[in-house]
Amino acid sequence: KTTQLPKLCLEAGQGVRGLIGHTQPRRLAARTVAQRIAEELQVPLGQQVGYQVRFNEQVSDNTLIKLMTDGILLAETRHDPDLLRYDTIIVDEAHERSLNIDFLLGYLKQLLARRADLKLIITSATIDVERFSKHFNNAPVVEVSGRTYPVETWYRPLFQGRDNESKQIDAGNGREQALLDGVEQALTEIERHERDNSQLGGDVLIFLRGERDIRELAQFLRKLARPQWQIMPLYGRLSFAEQQKVFQTGGAGRRIILATNVAETSVTVPGIRYVIDPGTARISRYSYRSKVQRLPIEAISQASANQRKGRCGRVAAGICIRLYDETDFLGRPEFSDAEILRTNLASVILQMEDLKLGDVADFPFIDMPDSRFVNDGIKLLQELGALNTRRKLTPLGKQLARLPVDPRLARMVLAGQEWGALKEVLIIAAALTIQDPRERPQDRQQAADQKHQLWRDNHSDFLGLVNLWQAYESQRQELTQNQLRKWCTKHFLSFMRMREWREVHRQILLMCQQMGFKVQQEEASYESIHRALLTGLLGHIGHKDEDGSYQGPRQRRFHIFPGSALYKKSPPWLMAAELVETSRLFARCVAKIEPAWVEQAAGALLKYNYSEPTWHKRQGQVMAKQQVSLYGLILANQRKVPYGKIDPEVCQQLLIMEGLVQGNIYTKAKFLAHNLALVADIESLEAKTRRRDILVDDRVVYDFYATKMTSANKPVTNTAAFESWRKWAEKSTPRLLYMDKQALMRAQANEVSQNDFPDRLQWQQISWPLQYQFEPGQEQDGVTLKVPVSQLKRLPIKRLSWLVPGLLLDKISALLRGLPKAERKAFVPVPNYAQAIYEALEVDNVDLLDAMATQLQRMSGRPFDVKLLQQVELDDLYYMGIQVLSEAGKVLAYSRDIESLLIKYAKGAGETRPQNKHPLLIENLTRFPQSGLPEHLLITQAGAELPVWPALKDNGKSVALVFADSVEESHGLTQQGLIRLYRLALNEQLKHLAKSLPEMGKAELLFATIGSAQSLRQQLFAKAIERVFLQAEWPRTEQIFKASLEQRGDLPEALQHLLSLVIQILTSHQAIRKQLKGKLNLAWANVYQDIGGQLDGLVHACFVAQTPLASISDLPRYLKATEHRLGRFQQQLAKENAWVQELRDWQQRYTAAKQRCLAYSPQAKALDDFWWQLQEYRVSLFAQQLGTSKPISAKRLQRQWQAIEDMG
Repeated sequence: KTTQLPKLCLEAGQGVRGLIGHTQPRRLAARTVAQRIAEELQVPLGQQVGYQVRFNEQVSDNTLIKLMTDGILLAETRHDPDLLRYDTIIVDEAHERSLNIDFLLGYLKQLLARRADLKLIITSATIDVERFSKHFNNAPVVEVSGRTYPVETWYRPLFQGRDNESKQIDAGNGREQALLDGVEQALTEIERHERDNSQLGGDVLIFLRGERDIRELAQFLRKLARPQWQIMPLYGRLSFAEQQKVFQTGGAGRRIILATNVAETSVTVPGIRYVIDPGTARISRYSYRSKVQRLPIEAISQASANQRKGRCGRVAAGICIRLYDETDFLGRPEFSDAEILRTNLASVILQMEDLKLGDVADFPFIDMPDSRFVNDGIKLLQELGALNTRRKLTPLGKQLARLPVDPRLARMVLAGQEWGALKEVLIIAAALTIQDPRERPQDRQQAADQKHQLWRDNHSDFLGLVNLWQAYESQRQELTQNQLRKWCTKHFLSFMRMREWREVHRQILLMCQQMGFKVQQEEASYESIHRALLTGLLGHIGHKDEDGSYQGPRQRRFHIFPGSALYKKSPPWLMAAELVETSRLFARCVAKIEPAWVEQAAGALLKYNYSEPTWHKRQGQVMAKQQVSLYGLILANQRKVPYGKIDPEVCQQLLIMEGLVQGNIYTKAKFLAHNLALVADIESLEAKTRRRDILVDDRVVYDFYATKMTSANKPVTNTAAFESWRKWAEKSTPRLLYMDKQALMRAQANEVSQNDFPDRLQWQQISWPLQYQFEPGQEQDGVTLKVPVSQLKRLPIKRLSWLVPGLLLDKISALLRGLPKAERKAFVPVPNYAQAIYEALEVDNVDLLDAMATQLQRMSGRPFDVKLLQQVELDDLYYMGIQVLSEAGKVLAYSRDIESLLIKYAKGAGETRPQNKHPLLIENLTRFPQSGLPEHLLITQAGAELPVWPALKDNGKSVALVFADSVEESHGLTQQGLIRLYRLALNEQLKHLAKSLPEMGKAELLFATIGSAQSLRQQLFAKAIERVFLQAEWPRTEQIFKASLEQRGDLPEALQHLLSLVIQILTSHQAIRKQLKGKLNLAWANVYQDIGGQLDGLVHACFVAQTPLASISDLPRYLKATEHRLGRFQQQLAKENAWVQELRDWQQRYTAAKQRCLAYSPQAKALDDFWWQLQEYRVSLFAQQLGTSKPISAKRLQRQWQAIEDMG
């Protein structure tokens, strides 16, 4: 019928007023049928008989019969709506019911109403005759019995005893092996049949589901090693040369053709005597739910099975072996589903809108498509921007309809123009309309992969296509046609498909040029190219999951196809040219993308969800966490974005509550500080009184602000808007936003006094800030003292046990209630006794428990052990919390155990001199500071008010003005600092004096065994300056310092006096040392050791500088007393040993105490005085006749030592 009908039309007089148009569903069929008819008419192909497939045409002015694909005829309706070029149209293989066929049939039905002269012939071997006839107004039916031979059907099910097993498409490896075994058994049975009936061997056509099955079966059959078998594949992706081999008969042996359903109707393979039909095929089905074009393996219909059967009755009687049982066959649907019932309809809908063919529901389709598929197609077109919300064609949609490609690809092309990437996008779009030109023969897969690797891009399969195109174009311009064919063969490329690619590219390019598009010359960036492609692939994006799969829109999960360059790369985000479901859902032709690109491309398709709106002080607005999704796929999550335009009402509420009520807003207005200070005062009252019923709820404060802001003409959502409204509102009411303290209080708190709950703890000249918290169970509940780490040692530890007056009565009551019952009986009622103790005690730096024990003993009239109070377990509330701060105010530690803090910060606590940046502090002074030297200052350090005493510190070649933390330290530092300044001012005079004193050399010689001559000279200068300039009031201004220099004339006499005194001291010292070096009697050892220790303390390398000026003149007397002792100790050795022990005990106690106390402290000064008194005591013991500077005795020493210990 296919070849004869056109000829019959010619004989009937058709083809004169117009062409005889003959459509085929496939390009291969259109070419081969045209060639066959031309051969039968004995005319050259392209003359009276021509053909046209996409981008390949052999038609001339003499053409009468034109073979073409149904898509070509549909395309002609755009410029020739009434198809006036034709007087006859033959729609062949109508049973295939492709989308184009059904659309074409519907179009032709409408056209017949306008063109009564047009002859329409619809042909098929297995058509539903009655239905088609009725659809075309009861058109006449002509049934022609084909010139076929009888075909016998053998049923050989793969799974005996299992009903409908062939419908179990995914039965796993068992079915795959069963198919191989079934084919082998069928071939064996054919050979046995031929032997039994003495028949010649005939060719076998085996229908398979796809290329993979063909490769596996071919490999299986070749392993059977039957030399007479010629295994030949046949499928759409096969190269043209390989396809042509199938149609060449006459070779030796049996041909076994392994074909997909392309051989079912589209082509007739000559010489077929046997058909083996497994009864399945991959059927393209679109899922409107998942938006994926699936290729499931399904059982074919009865009509398709009969079509396959008919392939073997063309040349002789044939046999069809069905690998399923007859019951299965009879239970199958009579006809296959039309493609319009199982595919996306976007392209059809777009064309119908462009051709103004009306609504899909009103179009005369033979099978009306499911409304869900129609709606899905409309949604896709809306996603692409081709249809608006009213389902009308947009200007962009009109442009898409003009491009002869799928709407998705057309959208990419338009975006390529917008992104300046049209050159690359045209190449990619053209490639996606054809079958992949890269060939991968089963027996040379590795070699093919190596060649194809040349063009791979590690980030994008799309760019791999661009690389391939550029390589091909480079060769095409340099090679002849024959050389180019060889190049393609060498690189495993289909020459025909590469030509088709170029032709598709040319056609799209021409259309773009007609639309005014310009192709850029330079190469586009990766981002531009893929942003353009993305506009057509928004439904084909994915985000990598933890298991390596990708989560796509609409809850789809897919994997990268193994052949992709990105298969092992797995980028976080990708897009795919297509999603195809076979054994699993695969993404083919993929590229790495960024989610931000998707957001820009998707636009109105995105859905936004917001959560956790929060006021941000720094940004001055409410920010929320934004979630952006496309068809359920999250593109961005937890992104902080301004919330003002999303929900202005909520933003105003948060601005008031978190910004104004909580004080987290930047404003220059003074009302906020005023209102917050009122709240802070009331909160402090609550903390002090340990109540929660004084301050009003936040809602009251909120309502205050909200009421005031009702005058704004729209919600106030951010700081800028608030400031603008406030300035406007305050013009008429300046104190509009000021709150009243009484309005903030629910109850009065008259019982709270500053004396009971002070804000600072005052002790001597220092005060530390106190903080109150009413947070039962929390670490810092109660009262906390804040202290800089440098002041830790200055805390009055025992005083802290008294807390503050407002808590003291409660603490006393708690201590009394905690006493053992037997002891507590004497002090009931507890409140009365507690009040009495409270009134009797006076706060002092003694432990509260000791003071209480004394008072309880007085009240009870009997002894009271303080340990009873020490054993009472009190709540943490009743112990002062200590918060240790750095000099910058950072919290270092918190504890109620002061001793542990002193141990932890022992080093820091010893560094008691705060050296903050203060304008008075100066380094590298070589003259008296112009700012003067104040006696006393009060500074604030980490909240504590600290007294400091400015001092001049000697740094060697200069002095520094520093802060001392006691008057004693200031005195000690400043003395040395002033001496340094005087030495700098009198440097030249001192040098001259050193040279003019003849006895200086003698002194230096005597001092040589102790220290250097230079050291002695410097000490003498310092002590002389002290004697001349520092005996009266010290200078505290630059003017007084300069005036004091007039006393420099007294320096020579002072220096001479000191020099004589030092010579006397060193001479005596040398004489005593010489006596000690004599032969030692062991009985004298204690005496000698004591005398040696005394000498070390009196005369050492720095003795001139370190001996007080008042004591240095006493040194000769002390040394003389020692000489006297040496002359008589042997006569009273028993007494000497007792005195040595007594002196040793005092010296040890002195040394230990000296190590413990702070330098320059009052205790240190008292210890120094004690040491010199100890020297006087020695004189009274060993040379009483020399006399002492003041009365001295062991009892006096003991009293003096007790006074030192009382200092703490």
